[in-house]
Amino acid sequence: MSIYETLNPEQQKGVFTTEGPVLILAGAGSGKTRVLTHRVAYLIQQKGVAPYNIMAITFTNKAAGEMRERIDDMIGFGAERIWVSTFHSSCVRILRQFADRLGYDNRFTIYDSDDQKSLMKDICKRLEIDTKIHKEKAFLSVISSAKDELISPEEFAQSAVGDFDKTRQAEVYREYQARLKANNAMDFDDLIMKTVELLKYDTEVRNYYQERFHYIMVDEYQDTNTAQFELVRLLASGRENLCVVGDDDQSIYKFRGANIYNILNFEKHYPNATVIKLEQNYRSTGNILNAANGVIANNVGRKAKRLWTQADEGEKIYFEQFESAYEEADYIAKDIAKRVRKGEYAYGDCAVLYRTNAQSRLLEERLLLSGIPYKIVGGVNFYGRKEIKDLLSYLKVVDNAQDDLAVQRIINVPKRGIGATSMSKAADYAYMNGMQLFEALEQVENIPTMGRAAAKIIPFVELIYQFRRVAANEGVSALLQHIIDATGYVEELRVEGTDEAKARIENIDELLSKVVTYEQENEEPTLSGFLEEVALVADIDSLDENASYVVLMTLHSAKGLEFPNVYLAGMEDGLFPSYMSITADNSDEEIEEERRLCYVGITRAKEHLSITGARMRMVRGETQYHGISRFVKEIPEELLQGSTWEPKPRDERMFSNPAPTKTSMKATPLAAQTYQAKNFGTKIQKNSLDYGEGDRVKHIKFGEGTVVQINDGGRDFEVTVEFDTAGRKKMFASFAKLQKV
Repeated sequence: MSIYETLNPEQQKGVFTTEGPVLILAGAGSGKTRVLTHRVAYLIQQKGVAPYNIMAITFTNKAAGEMRERIDDMIGFGAERIWVSTFHSSCVRILRQFADRLGYDNRFTIYDSDDQKSLMKDICKRLEIDTKIHKEKAFLSVISSAKDELISPEEFAQSAVGDFDKTRQAEVYREYQARLKANNAMDFDDLIMKTVELLKYDTEVRNYYQERFHYIMVDEYQDTNTAQFELVRLLASGRENLCVVGDDDQSIYKFRGANIYNILNFEKHYPNATVIKLEQNYRSTGNILNAANGVIANNVGRKAKRLWTQADEGEKIYFEQFESAYEEADYIAKDIAKRVRKGEYAYGDCAVLYRTNAQSRLLEERLLLSGIPYKIVGGVNFYGRKEIKDLLSYLKVVDNAQDDLAVQRIINVPKRGIGATSMSKAADYAYMNGMQLFEALEQVENIPTMGRAAAKIIPFVELIYQFRRVAANEGVSALLQHIIDATGYVEELRVEGTDEAKARIENIDELLSKVVTYEQENEEPTLSGFLEEVALVADIDSLDENASYVVLMTLHSAKGLEFPNVYLAGMEDGLFPSYMSITADNSDEEIEEERRLCYVGITRAKEHLSITGARMRMVRGETQYHGISRFVKEIPEELLQGSTWEPKPRDERMFSNPAPTKTSMKATPLAAQTYQAKNFGTKIQKNSLDYGEGDRVKHIKFGEGTVVQINDGGRDFEVTVEFDTAGRKKMFASFAKLQKV
């Protein structure tokens, strides 16, 4: 049997159709890499094409490496001459040979993100731009987007006429490019943009590469941006033996510049294109695929296709809506532990996927407390993120100032112009006098040769004193909020306005939620107690990286991966799809992108898929109420199993702490399920409480007591109860779940 007989008919068509433009629409788990590698083998072994004349481009070094390895195994001798690399590596290779034709030395330097930031800092200083108002990162983001669209500084300036902010951005863009060229340097966006410029305007170079590459293949074509599209078009415009492989249903990187219309309009750009659909899935069970099909079918902007498999239908998808995000995380941890204990799965078979990084905090805590090893992929653990470490360092310094590293971390957060030399003098003084660094800063005027730097350090010390007064008179959450406000931490991120900044704000909101939860769950909450709890939760250094562990990751990070047992957490309207997507001016397009992300999440599961959500989730320290995600309601109900909470009147549900009523999915179709408090910011009504001031109530932890006072706290009520044995306690009504006796 030949290697090609192991392919299904559509895969064979993708391999054997070698001439002219070809679009292979490869659904999730349909074996696209297998098709690409067999296609290369067929070109060489059956068509007699020289390896030197074949080019294969993908997005990541890992994908390129895997493709190279498979091709080497199949072809053997001569395979090393095939051009297999990423977009950026391909462009560097071209520019190293011909950059001199663009006025660069061929030994140009490639600037990384830190280099870019340093250069932009100098430019803003030279142009006298106030970086407290106009952030360096914001300028870099605008410039990157312009380069993705192949917009030069001159073109950008022309489009900016009459707009003050854009005119300033144009000025910065022009100066940035001038400085790069003067330094004989390019950033990552330049690598593609300059290669396009070279191929477009230098006929000799263009002809050289068109003559070299007789056959070009591009993987993950749905993720290409405008610059990458033009690069491929120019390289292939000679023979047009271009084969692109991708799945419009998995186009989820619009925020990085990906243009879904590159794949949707392929036949418009190449009218004689052959379109091949790979719809047979080799990864997931029938029920999982049918669920994915049911969701993605609601998108209008897509190529029609439907995944199917010869495998069994498998288990139905388990869905559960919990009362709170805490209960959701607790369920996931317990379910993983149970399945591992029963021998159904190993830890490494399990993955928990979520929409935002901030969701990882509760999941991390529950897994850690359950003794379940885990690893966050595509990011650092919650308490290891820069913004969280910065704010926790402030709390540590306020608490006892014994942590020199914490002092060093925040001394210039925000920037105070206190240099390394000044800090070195303070550290030396502390060492010589046997004191902590903060103590030395308190005596900064006594430090020899400190000079004018003392005037910058004194306000920092006074700020810590101010925070300590807040800590002594108010709670931990009030202190954290005061630190955020006084340092302008969140405000700076808002001004920055990038996707990264928005994600960091979400993480800070989640930290606030953590503090509020800590205060509610502890009888005598203290700053020291909170820091101790966080330190224990954040201590994951002892985990064995080589051991089996549960994977936690965002849905964006999960693309291209697969796991036997998957949990999709936080499936709530307002979280996924996000509130911003629902309310955006172009909400239809935004929700379609979110739906594609959901499709990606569902199709990561091979055998078992659990979908969970919470009615009540704390965001920015406030309780918000969400309904079931519309994407869950788009899954055919016959594919679902599990249970939901039967909607009940607010007072009975929220405050009597009733046992949940289990309702089969069939009896209560998801499309018909409602929840009174699903809208953002729904306020608890006082008349919905089944108790009042003077009434006797019972608390699950503190026992019986008398309601002393009920105060309006915004979206919730603060209830003061004099308990018979535990004394007087204040708590929020929605969390107290007091029961009248």
